[in-house]
Amino acid sequence: MKAAIVETLGQPPAYGDFPDPHPTAGELRIAVTAAAITQITKGRAAGMHYSGSAALPFVPGVDGVGRSDDGARVYFALPRAPYGSMADWSVVAQAHCVRLPNDLDDVTAAAIANPGMSSWAAFKERARLRPGETVLINGATGTSGRLAVQIAKHLGARKVIATGRNAEALAALSALGADVTIPLSGDGEALERAFRPHFAERIDVVLDYLWGPTAERLLIAAAKAAADAVPIRFVQIGSASGAEITLPSAVLRASAIELMGSGIGSIPFDRLIAATGELLHATVPGGFKISVDPVPLAEVRQAWAGDDGRRRTVLTIPQ
Repeated sequence: MKAAIVETLGQPPAYGDFPDPHPTAGELRIAVTAAAITQITKGRAAGMHYSGSAALPFVPGVDGVGRSDDGARVYFALPRAPYGSMADWSVVAQAHCVRLPNDLDDVTAAAIANPGMSSWAAFKERARLRPGETVLINGATGTSGRLAVQIAKHLGARKVIATGRNAEALAALSALGADVTIPLSGDGEALERAFRPHFAERIDVVLDYLWGPTAERLLIAAAKAAADAVPIRFVQIGSASGAEITLPSAVLRASAIELMGSGIGSIPFDRLIAATGELLHATVPGGFKISVDPVPLAEVRQAWAGDDGRRRTVLTIPQ
């Protein structure tokens, strides 16, 4: 079969021939039609993501869309190594598949599943978002953050506050449901001053896609400004601004902040699959918007190098 193939960690995959997969008991063979280039896929291909394996060669791609041998149109996740989703065929545990709604096309489903699931699962499984609450999305100008704004509103958030560095992208979030935008500019003290009034008014849930210095200042501002013993569920999802923070211990002693993560390992995998199914079935009724660049699988090397996270690059495979 034709596939994208990672032969050297840290290098873009090559397009070539790879052995056909054969399903074992409990698995489905999937004729893949669409697979997105995601940060987790790139991280695994670089040997830098905690969920990956360094066994070479392998086909990259943690999820995708296609048709099983019985003709069902499905979204699937975590195919059996070395068969990722960026190939003509893949094999995956039957429990890792969900049927797609008829009104959602393959490319949009492949594009939205991973970035949308990050906030859908965080809201539903970790933060337990309740209608009428206020949400802050830290790092809302990327694909996942823009979807998080839309999903927060869809799930009943009364007010959504969005932060980001790109002024133009930040301004565009108002049309997607952001009630307040905060530019991540200036030094740490300036950021704290920008955050404090919003915590004083009450923020119930923070979804953090950045970590690093802005997360530090968010947590410190929350501890200083939030009303006495008001719980704030701080859900850590991504680390675009750094893998570590330095947090004064007083921040946790002086506040009711609940600090937690959301992702593979913090949520049982069957619940992540269920959350993705819920997201996919809500995509069309909820009017969720995502920018997509469909690219043929044969152009994977160029697409991989050109993917910058502003639009979701989806590799398409005709069947």
